[in-house]
Amino acid sequence: MIDQGIQNRQYHIVVIVCIAVLILVVKAASIQLFNDTYVAAAENTTISDNILHPPRGLIYDRTGKLLVVNKPAYDLKVIYNQLNSAMDTSLLCELLQINKERFIANISKNWSSPIYSKSVPFTFLSNLSPEQYASFNEHLFEFPGFYSELRNVRAYPHSNAAHVLGYISEVSRELVEKENSVYIPGDYYGVSGIEREYEEFLRGEKGVEYLLKNNVGRQVGKLNEGKLNVDPTPGLDLISSLDLELQKYGESLFENKLGGVVAIEPKTGEILCMLSGKTYDPSLLSINKDRGRAYQALQNDTLNKPFLDRSVMAKYPPGSIIKPILALIAMQEGIAPHDRTIYCTGEYAVNSKGFTQGCHQHPTPYNVEIAIQHSCNSYFYQLIRELIEINGYSNPDDGLRLYNDYLRAFGLGDKLGADISRESRGFLPAPEYYDKLYDDVISGWKSTYILSLGIGQGETQLTTIQMANLAAAIANRGYYITPHLVKGFKNNSFNTSPELVLKKRTVPIDKVHFDPVINGMEKVVTMGTGKNAFIPGVAVCGKTGTSQNPQGKDHSVFFAFAPKDDPQIAIAVFVENAGWGSDFAAPIAGLMIEKYLKGEISQTKKWQEERMLNLSTISIP
Repeated sequence: MIDQGIQNRQYHIVVIVCIAVLILVVKAASIQLFNDTYVAAAENTTISDNILHPPRGLIYDRTGKLLVVNKPAYDLKVIYNQLNSAMDTSLLCELLQINKERFIANISKNWSSPIYSKSVPFTFLSNLSPEQYASFNEHLFEFPGFYSELRNVRAYPHSNAAHVLGYISEVSRELVEKENSVYIPGDYYGVSGIEREYEEFLRGEKGVEYLLKNNVGRQVGKLNEGKLNVDPTPGLDLISSLDLELQKYGESLFENKLGGVVAIEPKTGEILCMLSGKTYDPSLLSINKDRGRAYQALQNDTLNKPFLDRSVMAKYPPGSIIKPILALIAMQEGIAPHDRTIYCTGEYAVNSKGFTQGCHQHPTPYNVEIAIQHSCNSYFYQLIRELIEINGYSNPDDGLRLYNDYLRAFGLGDKLGADISRESRGFLPAPEYYDKLYDDVISGWKSTYILSLGIGQGETQLTTIQMANLAAAIANRGYYITPHLVKGFKNNSFNTSPELVLKKRTVPIDKVHFDPVINGMEKVVTMGTGKNAFIPGVAVCGKTGTSQNPQGKDHSVFFAFAPKDDPQIAIAVFVENAGWGSDFAAPIAGLMIEKYLKGEISQTKKWQEERMLNLSTISIP
């Protein structure tokens, strides 16, 4: 039998334990169920998924110099249904240095659009300045629904190659709504140039972090200690084919001139320089508060049209630079052996009625070399006439189609397929074009109607890049590689279509026919109209042209390659309203070739350099 005292002691212990447990339960309930702070923390903590934008890939020139970099910037984002209707909008505008009208415009969205949702963040203000960001961030807790987001915008260490590099801008509604789109409102994407053509590689992939925020929007932690976060994947760094020093030099020579320059490495098709005048500083279109005004000013310059990339978009009559390719075609077709003589009296008799086409005084062209050296119009009028009449005087269609087929084989009259946005086709007139043009002629058009094609006038139109590519094809003695702006990606293999970069395109001309043409082009520079492109110690082969312009002064044209036996650069220069090819285009091309091959301009040509730097062909505002 248990002692009564022991039972009493056990009873008291049980009572004490029960009381202690009850006290703990009550305290826990008090904390968890009735304490306002705890309830607020538990009930008002939300999970926010924050998009992490990847740094866009950098862009280098062929020697490793940076052309495009990133700089940090902050965007102010907002979730509409988290806004506090009682927030102090005057203070917000003051902190962000904007007016009330801009606040209303930026906060108002088309909520019926599928790209917007009141529960999904959108960009309220882009690219906050450090001052805006610092002052607003101090008061962020006063504006529920707002938060800042770090991202990168483009910056430019150099003021060159604006058309080649292109620019980025905020995505459009159409792009966001596109099926399988990777973009959301507020994203940036490449609009033109390399930025556009290689957007897929440059943009990278977004990441995400999951944050815990309290009821006033303050971050209180990371969900699951950040283990669910996904890091962004940076865009690939791109190595362009451009030579920055050559690009800089070409742009300096082209100051206050309109037209285009394209230089190509013949063996690879890599574009060494591509410029358009008039150009602009690419930093003007960097994402900043002054961008809108800068864009509008460039857009309003309707005289010089700085947004027009004349190197690939503008189409011009090529002038006499077409003569070397016509000579190649004529030799290939058996019309003109390389030693054929065609006499020239200073004019060419078109028909028996006394109608003539003019030429200039020069020695008798007793072979193809001399005809090219002296750019004899009569010689090439006769060649184009015989080519068009290859199946008879009354059947010019076949001859013209044959001529156009050869031109297309050289990459003329169609897009080259280069990695360049907005490339123009140029224009090669087909028989159907002349059928329509001369539909009032009873017997139809004949070869004599289109003789001007033989000297690069009339309806034929080429782009500057097509002219440079033609020079490269002649330099290579019968082939070219599709011109391109990108060598590869840093630390990565070049991941694009081999059809673009690697394919050798052979022209249907026997190699034996190239020597007479190339010898003639060398004589153009040493003893002919291209003497302003002469470089001591370098065998330059070129051809001048003067492109007739019905609207004003003729255009100056020149294309060339050098050195003759080991071509490292092929170039085409087109200067609008500058007159003879020998006056502007030839000296600019010669200076650029020397700069590229030798790294500096010889003392004997400093006068020429100074002249080209200072001459202007356009009105300076």
